[in-house]
Amino acid sequence: MSKARNRWIGLIFVSMSISLVIIDGTIVNTIFPSLISDLKLTSTEVQWVQESYVLVFASLLLVWGSLADRIGRKLLLMIGIAIFVASSMWAGLTDSASVLILARVIQGIGGAMVLPTTLSLVNANFQGKERGIAFAIWGSTIGGMVAVGPVLGGWLATDFSWRWAFFINAPLGVVILAGLAYFIAESKVAQRAGGIDIVGAAISVVMFSTFVFSLIEGRIYGWWDINTKNQFVIGDFEWPTTGISVIPVSFAIAIVATVIFVFWEKRREAQHKNVLLDLQLFHIASFRNGSIAAAIISMGEFGILFAIPLWLQNVIGLSPISSGLVLLWLAGGAFVASGVGGALSGRLPAARAVQIGVLLELTGVAGVAVFASPEAGWGVIAPFLFVYGIGIGLATAQLTGVIMVEVPPQQIGQGSGSQSTVRQIGSAMGIAVLGTLLFTGTQSSLESKLSATDIPAEQQALIVDAVVDSAGSAIPEISDALVAQRVPQDIADGIQADAGEAFTDGAKLAAWSAAGFLLLGFASTFNLGARKPKKKA
Repeated sequence: MSKARNRWIGLIFVSMSISLVIIDGTIVNTIFPSLISDLKLTSTEVQWVQESYVLVFASLLLVWGSLADRIGRKLLLMIGIAIFVASSMWAGLTDSASVLILARVIQGIGGAMVLPTTLSLVNANFQGKERGIAFAIWGSTIGGMVAVGPVLGGWLATDFSWRWAFFINAPLGVVILAGLAYFIAESKVAQRAGGIDIVGAAISVVMFSTFVFSLIEGRIYGWWDINTKNQFVIGDFEWPTTGISVIPVSFAIAIVATVIFVFWEKRREAQHKNVLLDLQLFHIASFRNGSIAAAIISMGEFGILFAIPLWLQNVIGLSPISSGLVLLWLAGGAFVASGVGGALSGRLPAARAVQIGVLLELTGVAGVAVFASPEAGWGVIAPFLFVYGIGIGLATAQLTGVIMVEVPPQQIGQGSGSQSTVRQIGSAMGIAVLGTLLFTGTQSSLESKLSATDIPAEQQALIVDAVVDSAGSAIPEISDALVAQRVPQDIADGIQADAGEAFTDGAKLAAWSAAGFLLLGFASTFNLGARKPKKKA
């Protein structure tokens, strides 16, 4: 078997590796109703089942990307897959919300080893036009798997159990490990003195984790003043019930940690020691401009996928597998983009392909925001999801190439870890912000609708809390619950309809916000390739 053929077969297993991780980032979306019912999750726990994975994932990408260069990218990738599979089994066996969240944290640790190492291996093993094709395959795999995850999760939750959404990773992981061991050659680069940048790694974890925590929990604990309904408690420590909330303090810690991180990395760089992130990378115009664009685009790309499956199941009344099949339109678009991206490689400037992709994403999300309604059902949004998928496939693959094209070979690991971190932070911000807007919009709309009814104010508050705290899963049961409390059937049905419309309003608000992020991202793409880096004499 030729070396060239080995590389392309190896790319299949590298892409399968990233597929495993990306699928698990979205597979929980369609099993949330089953999880909520079985484990009695609150809306905050629902977000944390998703965000604990994303938060840890984003916090450790820089750490593992840098370490991979030192110990070997293939080795770290295989360790990451093994950790990921083991923690998936633990998640599938749990009967506790807190243990499930902890298992998701461990999954995030393993997953964070996978993403930058797969990108590094692609960048190291392919050059020229082949690299563009390889990036198109790698990037479109990410876009497609974002949608395949909910389909797979929906099927497993419907025909088997939500637990199989995690158990499925075991056989897939074994196949991937075997393929990586046989077809992938080890890859690493020479390192400077000074060992691993442990201090920089610790600071970066504090920096990212406090920032994402603030975005997720602001709605719960109060963005500035304390929300008296919820108190921040960790173990025996309880945040005061008066004064400012924990959220601005967490934001402040993130800002201080960022400043310290920059100074620390510059100091190590001046001493010619290993750094977690070589800030000189941001002197490369393509890397800097592409990273900024990637962060903004990611906020709009994946945040909306948190809302759509919940809306499809709780308002439209689809089963988990049916809602997953609706999202298959997105996957279809992403896989179409894979072929288009490969064909365009070398013929159309990568920056222009990114612009086309983001514009298609913007069109798709705006279409969802305009046309989504309980009466119209899923059929009206499916074509927009297809357009959205094409956009994700084009933008993800080509933007990766733009960011990494001028990164020196000896900095591939740091560069891939950095751009992956930027995207994951953007994704985490998008999920946190759009998730908050989904529930805040739902609450505001439902409160307004119920205020026009004769339902007592105390009961109105209970209905609103039930809908919001259950992430919408209480909507299908509202009518029966109210009838059991001697509310007339027609009034109970009307309130249930109001709840569905309110959740739709929240989903549309999230979609419009995602469109806003994508519009900003589209504007930022015009800086791509604007200036070339200065060549050293």
